[in-house]
Amino acid sequence: MRIQDMNWGQVEERVTVDDRCVLPIGSVEQHAYLSLATDMILAERVAVEAAAPLGVPVFPCLPYGMASGFAAFPGTVTLRLRTYLAVIEDMLDSLHRGGFRRILIVNGHGGNSPVAPLLSEWMNDHRDASVKLHDWWRAPATMAKVQEIDPAASHASWMENFPWTRLEGAMVPNFSKERIDFAATGRVDAWRKRERLGEGNYHGVFQRPDADMLAIWQVGVEETRAEIEHGWH
Repeated sequence: MRIQDMNWGQVEERVTVDDRCVLPIGSVEQHAYLSLATDMILAERVAVEAAAPLGVPVFPCLPYGMASGFAAFPGTVTLRLRTYLAVIEDMLDSLHRGGFRRILIVNGHGGNSPVAPLLSEWMNDHRDASVKLHDWWRAPATMAKVQEIDPAASHASWMENFPWTRLEGAMVPNFSKERIDFAATGRVDAWRKRERLGEGNYHGVFQRPDADMLAIWQVGVEETRAEIEHGWH
C-alpha cells in the first residue's frame, strides 16, 4: 500500500495493529542509456510490489543519494555524506514519531551503503525500534539469479535494463563491454572517471531478453517480501 493512498488517521489506526513500514531509497545518476532515475524507479517498484499483499505502507522513494563519482555526468544529483545521513536520520525520527517501529529500508543504490552505521547508532537511541537495510538487487537470492543468467552484470548493464527503466527512443548497443579497471576509476575524480567509463556501463551486455529480466524481478519481489514479513526479532 502506497502511503499516498492513506490519510493520517488511517496511519494512526494501522500502527496500533501493525507497526511495519517500508522506505525505499535510490539515486538520480547516470545509467548509460537507461533512465537517470533507474535506482529510484527500481527501489520503489520492488518495495510496492513486495508490500502489496501484506498491506504494509510504502513511503515514496527518497530519490537522491550519494553519487559523487558520477557528478561529471549531466543529470546526476548527489548529496554530501553529512547531508544524506542527516536526511535519513530525520526521516527515521519522523517515522518513529508516527508509530512505526519496524522499518525496512529498500535500497536501490550501492553508494547509499554508508548509511548502515547510522542505523546502528539510531537504534541505540530508539531501543524499541528495528531497522533493516535491504539492498534488493544484491540480496542473496536475487544476485544468485542474476549470476545464473549472466555473471557479467554491473552498473548500467543489462541487469538494470527492465521495461520500466528503458527510455523511448534511446538506442541500446548490442555488444558486451569489457570489465572496467575498478581500481583505476576509484582513485580519480568524477571527470577523469567519466573519461574512463565512457557511456557508463561497467561491464557486460547492455540488454537481455525480457524473460530473463522478469525472472530476476520475481525473485527480487519475493525476497523483499520475505524481509517485510520475517526477521524482526
